[in-house]
Amino acid sequence: MLNVRRLGRVSYDDGLKLQAQLVEVRRAGTIPDTLLLLEHPPIITLGVKTRQGPKHIVATPEQLADKGVTVHETGRGGDVTYHGPGQLVAYPIFDLAAPDNLRKDVHRYVRDLEEVLIRVAASFGIEAKRVEGLTGVWVGDPGREEKLAAIGVRISRWITSHGIALNVSTDLTHFNLIVPCGIADRGVTSLEKVLQRSVSMTEAEDAVAAAFAAVWSPGSLD
Repeated sequence: MLNVRRLGRVSYDDGLKLQAQLVEVRRAGTIPDTLLLLEHPPIITLGVKTRQGPKHIVATPEQLADKGVTVHETGRGGDVTYHGPGQLVAYPIFDLAAPDNLRKDVHRYVRDLEEVLIRVAASFGIEAKRVEGLTGVWVGDPGREEKLAAIGVRISRWITSHGIALNVSTDLTHFNLIVPCGIADRGVTSLEKVLQRSVSMTEAEDAVAAAFAAVWSPGSLD
């Protein structure tokens, strides 16, 4: 069973605290696998690849302040990314070691998250794909792909947290403040940019929840 919680706009600090709490109760087995769906205020987050310094933030502190964007170090994998209004963030609090899970494999877990996002894009009529050597999900011609959704995870004793960030109606100019995920030769896009129409957050949440349920169903393990 998958428990989906739609939380609306949540500060990044509050999101971290809630994830930490849910990780512990999931480990104790008192809740089922739980999926948090939410948005964050404008923020740049730094993954473990930035421990030698946030070299992929190209904006000055003054430029960040002018746009109301804060910076936060975090315990997820990956490099630097941006979260903000119009971006749907999904935090799976899953037990990969649960007897009925059969997914005790970090690489398989990341591939499954990519599969979720590919299915979400397909539900909107968008052909999204993986790019060899890169995480996340992409759209566009080979070598000129733009990232539709980013992935950055944390797994502690097989309980997952952090997760995916899908650009729905995100202000894409905010990605100019950084080198997204440290990848300088590809751009960033959103559902609305690709579709050339408005997409509601409810519509995106429905698609993400359905894709998670499908990928994590017993019949999807082949």
